[in-house]
Amino acid sequence: MKGVILEIRAGAGGDEAGIFAANLFRMYTRYAQSQGWGFSVIDESRNSLGGIKEIVVEITGAEAYEQLKNESGVHRVQRVPKTEKNGRVHTSTASVAVLPKVETSEVKINPQDLQIDAVRSSGPGGQNVNKRSTAVRVVHIPTNITVFSQTERSQSQNKEIALEILRAKLYEHSRDQQMSQLSGERRQQIGTADRSEKIRTYNFPQNRITDHRIGKSWHDLESIIEGKLDPVIKTFRKQQQ
Repeated sequence: MKGVILEIRAGAGGDEAGIFAANLFRMYTRYAQSQGWGFSVIDESRNSLGGIKEIVVEITGAEAYEQLKNESGVHRVQRVPKTEKNGRVHTSTASVAVLPKVETSEVKINPQDLQIDAVRSSGPGGQNVNKRSTAVRVVHIPTNITVFSQTERSQSQNKEIALEILRAKLYEHSRDQQMSQLSGERRQQIGTADRSEKIRTYNFPQNRITDHRIGKSWHDLESIIEGKLDPVIKTFRKQQQ
């Protein structure tokens, strides 16, 4: 695989979850830059405080999928939000999905299975920012997978981007179905693909990041959250092997 579709969504925790999602976005951006990978935003939705509700990005580069595929899952943060007056530690979450970018020939899509709608682009808070319907929403009817693209100015470009994301999601959907048919022992070995699995905790008061899948902690959270992910990624891959 030469690239990935990376999705980050705010989870439980209100505005703080959106801020944490933005932190994760910056972390992966800086890590991608350190690896010399290409990085472009496909779609994003932010809240009024600048936090991220949802963001979809494309990362291109050798080994990008192999390096990032184990980042999928629920990430949890424990810290005192800037808006907290009493100094209490809050827990918030964000989910990360890493999908392999696939070629058109790898996933066949029947046009009759698609519902494609042109809609207006929206900015932070949901307000319309474009009076023309240039954004595109694509629904794959058999699976009910829905994809939205609005970053480009032309409807045709947004349609192509949406179909690219859809191919990645259908590829992952097919792979997940195959996983569910495997034996229990094998499923445990590859269980890190489960989107609902809490994989990591970022504890700011203790300057600690813990990967729950391998029971390993690092005490340089500040540098890791700024994009120095190599120790975490390499340790996890070594444990897998």
